[in-house]
Amino acid sequence: MSPYQKFEEYNIKITDEVKDQYESIISEIGEDKEREGLIKTPERAAKAMLFLTQGYKQDAVQILKSAMFKEDYDDMVIIKDIELYSLCEHHMLPFFGKAHVAYIPNGHIVGLSKIPRVVDVFARRLQVQERLTHDILECINGTLKPKGVAVVIEASHMCMMMRGVQKQNSVTTTSGFRGQFEKIETRNEFLKLISSNLS
Repeated sequence: MSPYQKFEEYNIKITDEVKDQYESIISEIGEDKEREGLIKTPERAAKAMLFLTQGYKQDAVQILKSAMFKEDYDDMVIIKDIELYSLCEHHMLPFFGKAHVAYIPNGHIVGLSKIPRVVDVFARRLQVQERLTHDILECINGTLKPKGVAVVIEASHMCMMMRGVQKQNSVTTTSGFRGQFEKIETRNEFLKLISSNLS
């Protein structure tokens, strides 16, 4: 058995419709869509776009609810350096970076893998970083109902790096805090911990 297996599934009708649009784009920019290197590009691009926007078909609330457990633990839980990749809704160019998420349980904890999955659900949509931060924050806050939630995202935006101002080294940071993280001492503890290297 090959070690490389693909488990992606695509709606054939939607894929074909998106593929047709990419064929038109390739022709309109002056390329030959029949050129050897481009023959399969519209289909590849269509599948890539559907993969990168699969978050529209996923339910972040249900992901969290599928792994909620009663637990008396009531100190801070932090999952930091969660890789994220998204598409800017203004230019449909990638932005990418890391999310740092923390919550203080209030009778329930959630399986640790579910927090990165929630990040992915909202990142795999056309987004702006500000709304992405808010979506993650409110989903966790509304579903787990913890004593507090914190989200910080640090990301680089290709729309700033490849076009426009063309600033390759700029990083955008957004944050959101609810509950106990609105207290300066709790917020500072979180910010200190995500900045530290504990290894």
